[in-house]
Amino acid sequence: MSAPHPPKVAGIDPTVPTPAHTVAPASSASGTVPGSTTGPAPALPVPHPPVPAPGTLLQGRLAGWVSDLTTLHELTERLTRTNALEPALDELLRAGAALLGARRGLVALEPGDGLGPRTALGLGLGRADLGHLETVPRGALVPDTAGRGAIVHADLFTEDALDPRHREVAARLGYAASYALPLATDSAGRLGAAVWLYDEPAEPHERQRHLVGLYVRHAAEHLARLRELEHTRACLATVAEELLPSRLPRVPGIQLAARHHTGPRGGGDWYDALPLPDAALGLSVGSVTGSGPSAVAAMGRLRASLRAYAVMEGEDPVAVLSDLELLLRLTEPARSATALFAYCEPALRRVTLAGAGHSPPLLVGERRTEFAETSVSAPLGMLSCWEAPSVEVQAEAGETVLLYTDGLLHRTGDPVDRAFARLHAAAASVPRALRQDPGAVADHVLRAVLPDGPDAADGGEDVVLLAARFD
Repeated sequence: MSAPHPPKVAGIDPTVPTPAHTVAPASSASGTVPGSTTGPAPALPVPHPPVPAPGTLLQGRLAGWVSDLTTLHELTERLTRTNALEPALDELLRAGAALLGARRGLVALEPGDGLGPRTALGLGLGRADLGHLETVPRGALVPDTAGRGAIVHADLFTEDALDPRHREVAARLGYAASYALPLATDSAGRLGAAVWLYDEPAEPHERQRHLVGLYVRHAAEHLARLRELEHTRACLATVAEELLPSRLPRVPGIQLAARHHTGPRGGGDWYDALPLPDAALGLSVGSVTGSGPSAVAAMGRLRASLRAYAVMEGEDPVAVLSDLELLLRLTEPARSATALFAYCEPALRRVTLAGAGHSPPLLVGERRTEFAETSVSAPLGMLSCWEAPSVEVQAEAGETVLLYTDGLLHRTGDPVDRAFARLHAAAASVPRALRQDPGAVADHVLRAVLPDGPDAADGGEDVVLLAARFD
């Protein structure tokens, strides 16, 4: 190993010696120039550095502070615009690297309350690199408690007290210095830590440490809010999934598949498939107004009630929805809902359905892709008495009926007519090889209608798609 060399300050080149001025040689005690016989030589002026004007230094400092604040404002604005944990962690790493003059970094999210999520994200590091860093003792690489300050390793190869495993990993990955900060807030406690890596021996100077400290404190508060938000979303999604069928029934003559994606705010969309007497099958999709826990709870109550009415009078979809509307109006007068109920007879490939303010089903087959002709009707709870006629649809062998909620259309961001056209085009483009599997049909339609995926962070509503393929 080469001889150790003094570390440089991060982001600043080694000090360049000040060039020497050309100064006349000093006169002798007699006042004559050496070698001269003509008497004293005239005195030569000695150059002096210019004296700064009053206030120049203060103006320079103020300009530096303004520049720092502007940079800090821009970086925090970019961080605030992130609305999910992973983009926020990535932004934290990039901003910290820019402030510290580093090229690579690692952030480890390890909440002290144990509620999760626990994840690690790298900047300029591959999956294998992250794996190597995971083998370094945590306290040697990053602060392991909320109250511990920064960990500075200015030169990893000259520190006698350095953990041997840390030095080994540094040599393998090619970094020579590191600077780590804890991620913690007063309310949430320890969230994790971030570390930035330098390719050469270096350490940030006081100004860089101050700026990155301010930024990391703001970032920790933002991460704590995003973590709480994602935890709430996960709880709502779990509750919603538990209120929906854990598995679809198997009924001769028909194959079923369902896709349900809960929006960030936790909506009240549902689907259901219920075996009925005489080898029939009841299918339903719907959505209650509102979002959050109250909408999810209302969805569970409405779906359970619809199942009871379907068992009693499922062969008459209009009667099922009429009873459901009466129940909603009496028990939750401030809430409305859309719903569609279909009474399927697989042996006859016949579907009798009624809808309340709901979008029409879509039939997908070899010879046609078309929407079922349903009458326009109001949502449940909007009128003093709901009423709409039923519609009968005759399917052919191999055709798939798609039932969906309005969230699928709204997630496109298009006007209603264009959203319907996009859905129709997606169903018509299902490859022939996939038409035998209703799950594959549903996945293809979702990918075609929502290119960013139904779980995109900017999507606001639930997405439900129920596919029923007739043999």
